[in-house]
Amino acid sequence: MSLSLLSRKIFIPVVLASLVACGADDTSVDVNVLSSEKDQISGGEARIQVVMPEQITGEHLKVQLNGSDVKSVLMEDLDNHTLTGVITGLVEGENRLKVTSDAEDYDIKPINVVLTNHSLSGPIFSGPQQQPFYCNPDDMEDIGLAAPDENCMADVVVSFKYLTTAGAWAEYTQGMERPEDMSTTVTSDGQELDFVVRWERGTINRFMYSIAMLSSDSQNLETPDLESWNKKLLFYFRGGTAIGHGQGDFSNRRALYVEGLKRGYAVAFSTGTSAKTHYNLQVGGETALMLKERFITEYAVPDYTVAVGQSGGAIQQYLYSQNHKGLLDAIIPSFSYPDMLSQTIPAGDCGLIERWIDFTLMANPESHWKDWTQRTLVEGMNASNDVASELSEYGLVHPNIPKGASECSENWNSLSTLVYNPHYGTVDNVSPEDQVSTEWTHFGDAINVYEVADDGYANRTWDNVGVQYGLAALVDGTLTPDDFIDLNFHAGTWKQESDMVQEGCPYIVELCGALDFTKSLFPEQIDPWAARNFELSDGTAPAPRATADPGAIENAMAAGFVNTGDIQIPTIDLRVNLETQLDMHNTIQSFVTRQRLINFDGDASNQVIWFYDPSEEGDHYDAVPEALDVMDDWMSNMAANPENSISANKPLLAKDSCFDAEGVLVAAGDDVWNGILDESQEKGVCTERNKTYTNSRMVAGAPLSNDVFKCGLQPITTALDSGLYGEWVPTDEQLVTLKSIFPEGVCKF
Repeated sequence: MSLSLLSRKIFIPVVLASLVACGADDTSVDVNVLSSEKDQISGGEARIQVVMPEQITGEHLKVQLNGSDVKSVLMEDLDNHTLTGVITGLVEGENRLKVTSDAEDYDIKPINVVLTNHSLSGPIFSGPQQQPFYCNPDDMEDIGLAAPDENCMADVVVSFKYLTTAGAWAEYTQGMERPEDMSTTVTSDGQELDFVVRWERGTINRFMYSIAMLSSDSQNLETPDLESWNKKLLFYFRGGTAIGHGQGDFSNRRALYVEGLKRGYAVAFSTGTSAKTHYNLQVGGETALMLKERFITEYAVPDYTVAVGQSGGAIQQYLYSQNHKGLLDAIIPSFSYPDMLSQTIPAGDCGLIERWIDFTLMANPESHWKDWTQRTLVEGMNASNDVASELSEYGLVHPNIPKGASECSENWNSLSTLVYNPHYGTVDNVSPEDQVSTEWTHFGDAINVYEVADDGYANRTWDNVGVQYGLAALVDGTLTPDDFIDLNFHAGTWKQESDMVQEGCPYIVELCGALDFTKSLFPEQIDPWAARNFELSDGTAPAPRATADPGAIENAMAAGFVNTGDIQIPTIDLRVNLETQLDMHNTIQSFVTRQRLINFDGDASNQVIWFYDPSEEGDHYDAVPEALDVMDDWMSNMAANPENSISANKPLLAKDSCFDAEGVLVAAGDDVWNGILDESQEKGVCTERNKTYTNSRMVAGAPLSNDVFKCGLQPITTALDSGLYGEWVPTDEQLVTLKSIFPEGVCKF
């Protein structure tokens, strides 16, 4: 059996805590924590709600926190029989909230609730905080924050800005005469308002954060004006690639997201929910929860929370929806992947396969591999003879390798080094000592999850034991048996971190300007594959394969690093088709997620997929604003018809669709993507228009869900008997070689 995410279903609830007194009769009192779970409060504040029996009113209740009365800060709603408000002054650790009644005519049982408060600098559940960890005082100063303390924390600041008619932000001071260049906006709930924004900045969980919302009627530094707000919260999660150890870079464009603000959304942003800062999405999820808690305590409970963001920002949307139920109510991921970790599976293959092909060409420039499109046979991803690689433009390609590029060569080779090589990464302003002593890998970044291996480095999940590279191409006759055997004989694997060395040119750019042309260049000096950190064949014995470290896969899945398909909220997945540009955001990813949704519970009707043609000028159509409007209709339907399913509440435009480069609809409907998940179906209109590719593991036989980190194994003779190799029958000599390559057997996906 394959060890995949399908073998375990992860459910890590972080929902509004309902703390119910003993007994469930009509004289019980309930206490709800609206801003977080009861054991995940931060910053000493919590918005609570006391739910009373219909027979009594608030005057009959006493509400105490650690022995002190707090009922005075709670507002009574007679219609709903509740007391709601923000209690402050919680100490770090456990706090006791006690509700009692003096209503003598009723047997109102007292309730005692434990509220656990944590430092605003964290952590809450992510474990010991990462060290070293570098603040970003320049960006903090740029957004008006004071110099950071030892935990990168600073006091909250609030100011106001307005959007000019030219689309720029300008400072606004309370009481100033209305500027002539101030723009106006019409919100999603129909208010026509001056475009004035209240902008709160601060630090949470060691990261910078921002909360922005329209504040047209009044501008108060202490108390937010909620009249301009449409009662909806928008998270902007940022993409990128990084491996932690820093506070991250602030993004004004995302923090002051115009398309959200103009519609009346409150916009929340944090450098801790940015993949350009780190990919420890346990810390990221924790930060998002703390930021939403801040919003609810200081502002209000939103009607719903929607998220936007591209690439790594899309990954966060999918994983936080799965791991933290109630954090998000709707998501609009763009250029998505289902998660980051499963991308490292085929990404780790890229350099191995590219090295084998390129060295084959170095030895024989007339090899059929001179046609770059042939690489798709084994890599699965797109490749082109028409796209010039960046390395060729700088003369860093062997003369026997012709013009061309692949998605692997242009993207995944370099990202794999960042994931696996403990020496390659860095962070701004790092000290020489920390640069040397820090484990600069994704696994080191999230070492609390992966735990420490025997060699002192973090455990890692990558495994290629039994993987038969190029199997599908062998079976369909497009890859010769000799190439199939030679590729798998020489492919190899990544060294253990303890055996790795620093990368060369082109990863260390300075080395590219100091090449010694009297010595061998490839791969000793120019090494785009990272081959110096591969375990390779000595020419006589097959190259070894790597086994995932014990516990790493299980720990990653338990931490929610893998998308299991448990996404139960409205989703509009957006993508511009950039396959011809060999962009890393390949088209198959939206459907990988859809397959996981189906694998989880048989239903993916909550996910809508929209594809757009690319713009020839590179200024691609931005569909997020339109998706926000469609999603707002969808959520309105959900609120009006809670008895209906998510799918039944879809508005008319929430359909699978494809569009041209200007955003004009080409086709929409339930069948437009036919032929991708089920190849036996006749291809739909959008499928015909948008070619999808696969990856090296799918070519090797892995499922479309791309979720198998370590495959189950079968003897080669069993694989032969089952017809795994199609019509190919290996010779006795070939069979001996195969068995030497795969002594433990081959993958049975």
